[in-house]
Amino acid sequence: MPRHDIVIVGAGPGGYVAAIRGAQLGFDVAVVEKEAALGGTCVRVGCIPSKALLESSELYLEARGHLTEHGVNAKEVTLDLAAMQARKRRVVERNTDGVAFLFKKNHVTRYQGVGELKGGGKVRVHGADGPEELDATHIVLATGSMPVSLPGVTLDGDLIGTSTEALAYDRVPESLVVIGAGYIGLELGSVWARLGAEVTVLEYLDRILPGLDLGTANDALKLLKRQGLRFHLGARVTGARLTGKGKSRHVVVEVEGADPVPAARVLVAVGRRPATEGLGLEVAGVELDEGGRVTVDAAFATSAEGVYAIGDLTAGPMLAHRAEEDGVALMENLAGGHARVDYDLVPGVVYTDPEIATVGRSEEQLAEAGVPYRKGVFPFSANGRARALGRTDGRVKILAHRDTDRVLGVHVIGPRAGDLIAEAVAAMTFHASAEDLARTIHAHPTLAEVVKEAALAVDGRAIHM
Repeated sequence: MPRHDIVIVGAGPGGYVAAIRGAQLGFDVAVVEKEAALGGTCVRVGCIPSKALLESSELYLEARGHLTEHGVNAKEVTLDLAAMQARKRRVVERNTDGVAFLFKKNHVTRYQGVGELKGGGKVRVHGADGPEELDATHIVLATGSMPVSLPGVTLDGDLIGTSTEALAYDRVPESLVVIGAGYIGLELGSVWARLGAEVTVLEYLDRILPGLDLGTANDALKLLKRQGLRFHLGARVTGARLTGKGKSRHVVVEVEGADPVPAARVLVAVGRRPATEGLGLEVAGVELDEGGRVTVDAAFATSAEGVYAIGDLTAGPMLAHRAEEDGVALMENLAGGHARVDYDLVPGVVYTDPEIATVGRSEEQLAEAGVPYRKGVFPFSANGRARALGRTDGRVKILAHRDTDRVLGVHVIGPRAGDLIAEAVAAMTFHASAEDLARTIHAHPTLAEVVKEAALAVDGRAIHM
């Protein structure tokens, strides 16, 4: 029976990063992954391919309608979706190959198959050549999450699908209904709207982007509507049925109290749930909470001795970078360290155009908690670099404690918001005040100057507005 110090089940961002960090710390690490390609959902059918299509579709739209104002006349711009999808696949392959290279470089042993806990520090790998058992001092569960659907909406892996199918359409659908106005739905809805689909978003709540700062979400709604996406808020989807035959085959989405919505395709993007099936949790004595998530303590330990869980399997934001931080912290703790992850400072990014990024608390959360605060807002329309780019939609909002000036939340909608939020995360990690950000020298002309100006605006002294 092969023996390792650590056996990790799952090679997504949490699992593969944990494996590399564990190997760096001197552990003999093995990873069990059922897919041939490493990297998990994020790298194979999630974060990376979606960003590749977002970038390509944005360039296509730019070439069709916005280059002329720069004096660039591109005639007869056409879409080659097959080439766009091929580029996406190459991007994915480079990333999965990169993970495989890092495993080899760091001497991480890889087992291909489905991992199942057998108790007593044993993991059974169900591979193509039959089962094999591994023995480990520590076992880490890092199998991530999977999409969920709604009652009455049966996924068929084709016309009614999840993000996995929506990333691989071989032609642009005439119409696409997106169920759910969260990160995934808005990003992929944007892709296909740019490429020519008529996109309708159905959201159960009376707002988009649940959990995000409401003012920022409302700004995003206006901008996405301007781009041609249609929204029906407060829409309770009760079912989706296939109708027609052959080329006329399509989907009809049923909405409570409203007319049915026909579509060529449907993207179900209503959330994700922990991927715990087949892990043998009951056999090993691993407990779940009421939401079906693995219960862990502050050190990522489950109720089973020697078994740990990280990332989407546990309570907290279902984001790749959070899983990575979990994996690093766990490995360093197993090596005798005292690492922790501050879940209040996990940034979130929506890669629409403009991008939306957030960290910390929203105005609604601060008001509900009775925390006194001041607000500074600065628009990209007043920034020289944004004007030069022709990207002036959006603004930066900084929320700081009224008495201490400590930054409590930063919410950005605008060009490269996902990059700009890193400065806010760093500042908040070191308990910076709005004054600290305001006094930090920012190069000119840059988009980051909007962050500085928003920090100045907290005290009512923005320079360029």
